[in-house]
Amino acid sequence: MQTYSNSELESMLADTESDLVERKATWEGDAPEKGRQAVCAFANDLPGHGRPGVLIVGTHDDGRPSGLTIHDRLLQTLADIKTDGNTLPPPTILVNKVTLRGAEMAVVHVQPADSPPVRYKGRIFAWGPAAPSRRRRTSAC
Repeated sequence: MQTYSNSELESMLADTESDLVERKATWEGDAPEKGRQAVCAFANDLPGHGRPGVLIVGTHDDGRPSGLTIHDRLLQTLADIKTDGNTLPPPTILVNKVTLRGAEMAVVHVQPADSPPVRYKGRIFAWGPAAPSRRRRTSAC
């Protein structure tokens, strides 16, 4: 399974969000739904990167740490994205806790699927074509 080193993750925090990186300051409100949609999009790998997408929980959109406590329950909740039955076929993910910018963060590495499309709650999520802004495309199945 391909993963990114801490120095590569630090570089991703310094850059803007992209079709390979999604950031969440917390795992409350709409963050779990949006995060799961991002996992689905990374697994579909529409841009054809052939490398993992990364969901980083515990950082603001600008890369600053949010101060979120990364506890075992949160890590298990993130790992359950693979097995909760909402994302089919189940994505290949690796969840771990890392220290970036002096703060703990949860990182979900999402491998491109061997046989897309991957669906979250019956819908296909994919990052749209590169444009001045990032666009998420969805389609009902």
